[in-house]
Amino acid sequence: MNAKDLELKISGLEKAIKEHDDASATFQNDLKSTQKQLEDINKPEITPLQFDLIQEAIEKGVDEYDFSDTGNFNIEYGIEYDGKVYCENHELNCTYELIEMITEKVHRLFTEAECPEDDNSELNTQTVAEKII
Repeated sequence: MNAKDLELKISGLEKAIKEHDDASATFQNDLKSTQKQLEDINKPEITPLQFDLIQEAIEKGVDEYDFSDTGNFNIEYGIEYDGKVYCENHELNCTYELIEMITEKVHRLFTEAECPEDDNSELNTQTVAEKII
């Protein structure tokens, strides 16, 4: 082989690698999309309005929490060399109260469905097969 043949072979190999990288990227995107679909398959669907109502309920729960009450926080102070006092660390103590307020607001948006106990007689299964090329 001469230099011209080797350069031609190199360019061909680079082109083949690039084509396979493009195909690999396509397969990676398809894989991620399919994994997301599998993750979402059993999630209940809600409308954009319901999403907005949930967000508003969370915002109301957070807004009603008293962040100005210093008793809700553990605060550690530090002193710099020039005598200035600063907040070295602060931590929220009563997270359960905040969580309770938010969940209470969100629960008001829904009614709880009645679930039959161990009743598998009405179990509906469906199999879907897809041909992957």
